[in-house]
Amino acid sequence: MRAIFINRVLKFRVEQKPFCLCNFCKRLSFSTDGPSGVDVHKKIEEPINEGKRMVSHNNVGDDQHKRTYEVVRRGVENVCRVLESGPWGPSLETALSSCDDKPHTDVVIGVLRRMKNVDLAINYFRWVEKVTNQVHSPETYNSLLMLMARCRIFDRIEHVLEEMSLAGFGPSFETSIELVSSCVKVQRLREAFDLIQIMRKFKFRPAFSAYTTLIGALAMIHKPEYPNLMLSLFHQLQELGYEVNVHLFTTLIRVLARDGQVDAALSLLDEMKSNSFEADIVLYNVCVDCFGKVGKVDMAWKFFHEIKAHGLMPDDVSYTSMIGVLCKANRMPEAIELFEQMELSRSVPCAYAYNTMIMGYGSVGRFDEAYKLLERQRLKGSIPSVIAYNCLLTCLGKKGKVDEALNIFKEMKKDAMPNLSTYNILVDMLCRAGKLDAALEVQSDMKAAGLPPNILTVNIMIDRLCKANKLGAACSIFHSMDRKVCAPNKFTFCSLIEGLGRHGRVDDAYRLYEEMLDSNETTDAIVHTSLIRNFFKSGRKEDGHKIYKEMVRKGISPDLTLLNTYMDCVFKAGETEKGRALFEEIKARFSPDARSYSILIHGLIKAGFARETYELFYAMKEQGCVLDTLAYNTVIDGFCKSGKVNKAYQLLEEMKAKGHQPTVVTYGSVIDGLAKIDRLDEAYMLFEEAKSIGVELNVVVYSSLVDGFGKLGRIDEAYLIIEEMMQNKLTPNIQTWNCLLDALVKAEEINEALVCWNSIKDLKCTPNIITYSILINGLCKVRKFNKAFVFWQEMQKQGLKPNVYTYLTMISGLAKAGNILEADKLFERFKANGGIPDSACYNTMVEGLSLANKAIEAYRLFEETRLKGYNIYSKTCVILLDALHKAECLEQAAIVGAVLQETAKSQHASRSW
Repeated sequence: MRAIFINRVLKFRVEQKPFCLCNFCKRLSFSTDGPSGVDVHKKIEEPINEGKRMVSHNNVGDDQHKRTYEVVRRGVENVCRVLESGPWGPSLETALSSCDDKPHTDVVIGVLRRMKNVDLAINYFRWVEKVTNQVHSPETYNSLLMLMARCRIFDRIEHVLEEMSLAGFGPSFETSIELVSSCVKVQRLREAFDLIQIMRKFKFRPAFSAYTTLIGALAMIHKPEYPNLMLSLFHQLQELGYEVNVHLFTTLIRVLARDGQVDAALSLLDEMKSNSFEADIVLYNVCVDCFGKVGKVDMAWKFFHEIKAHGLMPDDVSYTSMIGVLCKANRMPEAIELFEQMELSRSVPCAYAYNTMIMGYGSVGRFDEAYKLLERQRLKGSIPSVIAYNCLLTCLGKKGKVDEALNIFKEMKKDAMPNLSTYNILVDMLCRAGKLDAALEVQSDMKAAGLPPNILTVNIMIDRLCKANKLGAACSIFHSMDRKVCAPNKFTFCSLIEGLGRHGRVDDAYRLYEEMLDSNETTDAIVHTSLIRNFFKSGRKEDGHKIYKEMVRKGISPDLTLLNTYMDCVFKAGETEKGRALFEEIKARFSPDARSYSILIHGLIKAGFARETYELFYAMKEQGCVLDTLAYNTVIDGFCKSGKVNKAYQLLEEMKAKGHQPTVVTYGSVIDGLAKIDRLDEAYMLFEEAKSIGVELNVVVYSSLVDGFGKLGRIDEAYLIIEEMMQNKLTPNIQTWNCLLDALVKAEEINEALVCWNSIKDLKCTPNIITYSILINGLCKVRKFNKAFVFWQEMQKQGLKPNVYTYLTMISGLAKAGNILEADKLFERFKANGGIPDSACYNTMVEGLSLANKAIEAYRLFEETRLKGYNIYSKTCVILLDALHKAECLEQAAIVGAVLQETAKSQHASRSW
């Protein structure tokens, strides 16, 4: 097919006759949007046959131009009328042939510019190609591309560009600009980038404005991959020989610095200087602002000082940006000094600088200085603006000074009338403080002041009401919204969906999600994150999976936050392999961040794969992830649970060295790890260190020490830890008591364990199944079987279901105590409930039944034990053999005797080996 096309191209080049009919007036459009693109100043190079009337190309007068224009206009209208008459097919092709059997280029261009259906346009385009047996002109191809751009049909453009490449021409600059601009208008920036790359692939030269339009659009949106796309476009501009300017450098540096790519921004700045570009005040201001906002305060200072060094004067923006950076970094003395320096050189105060300083004072709680600055501004003849007051109100709200803020609100009306932002700040502040009635009153005041609440006001109210657990009030505001005046947007829906889901009303949240879709609001990753998280949290993991699949099917790209949340939910639901698969998906789509690795490590630890922590930690380091406190805590916990306590200890020291304050979780993990491997003295030293630096230790940390001391038999020290715990107003939980009880039972201090049991009851701490199991085991151990049975019955009265360990302990205890009837009942009930007795339990029951002169029942259980493959103890065989002889069951006795001999032989052989 390509060969045929190339032949047709060659034929077009060789045989093409000069027939281009007047490209009228700057290619005026024949579409309904305006006049057509035809240049009336061009010569008519070929006659056109229309109604048997010939138009000579030699007559270039005005009348002739008008007649030619009229001919083309009628031709376009006739063709469009035919195309609109029905679907494409043989009958339509016949109608076109009778209307215009030899379509002229200008007519084809006019038709394409008027059409709105791309499929129909392409059919007409191919039909003209067939009947004329010629390749279309560059202008025709450009018209088709323009139509595709207008209709947002981008997937077919590559094929058209490939044809143009084979024909030896490319899209015009105007067309390349239109293609990119069409993508930008609908925020399909990645497709715009791909279109430019396609043009480059076919050796075309996209217009300079196509590049700058896309770079500007990418700069407006914060996405991790966009800075690299912008750099790629910038370097392509240079490769194509376009002259880049300071404005382009400024745009790129702003984006790179804003996104924290400081080295890349500085590299671009050096490149600009090496190309002999002089930095202007705008670039310096951008550097001061952007580097300062990402925390590079000293670098921002450097750029500020460079302004004067390069013969420029800092303007209001320079001073205000630098003051803002210093205030944000809590370097108030320097900010004040710079502000005073600025004031010396000015006769009229700079309102922006005053606003910035007021915000700076407010953010550190120095409100008296902020009020003085307001007064100073007034004395200098500059009335403080509503922005200054809004800054003050915002800071007062953040510091919880609600009453003071309300007083300022009353006073501000002397200088400036409150605007919508003012009222929204107040509503937000009052809602955060739980004063919802006062917030509703402010809403009424807004209406009275002629400022009806906007969607931001409504969103604040709904969000804060949801967070205050007042879902009824939030839903009431949502349903009372006047959709004609103030329709809910995606933030309204998201807040309410999250609020409903967080409180377990996931079905209501999903119905609201469906309402959001019906209202044509665009759903994004945020709302899907909320639905997935809350479905999983409610135990409906299948619905959570369904939401994710539905999102992917709709073409909504998940962001890193969504995938991290989904992975976390999946691990918590016990789907370890699915969690691993999601981590691989994250690696395929993004660079996993510290949270991604933290979730993976934590999930694997819970699933019993703590040993993988080591390699994941180093993969995390190689990836360049910056570990935060959460990440350190997760990795340290993983190391402790996998037995690498020394590594965990090292990581704790690294954490402190890098300025991350260890939390109770950090210390708790390492203390527990050390206690589990009997390094109690080191664990206790770490415990004391945590207290010395003011870490508030919790019950879990104390319990780890109690457990550790108890296992080593250092019971007195375990008691001291519990005593200290209670002195610090911490109530031991049942896990703490279980640790102490277990230690006492193992030391066979059963009377002390019973005293401890009474303390548990006195402190209103509810025993659990583990508590009862420890006591029952301890009592059976010292042969207090009847007392153990009392605890067994009490446990069942409390509605606690015995676990396997408790059942087996109690059965063995009753059997050993000679209470074989109760033991047998318990044994049968245990099996009926799906329990699987172990070898020790079977042997004990056989012995008990034998001693109770129930030889036949004992023998049946003996056979059952053998069939299940359990070992029969020699002692059990001897006791059973004696009982069978007494009952004169000689046949059964012979079998037991044979088993006993086999057992003796195997034991002898193993000793010899």
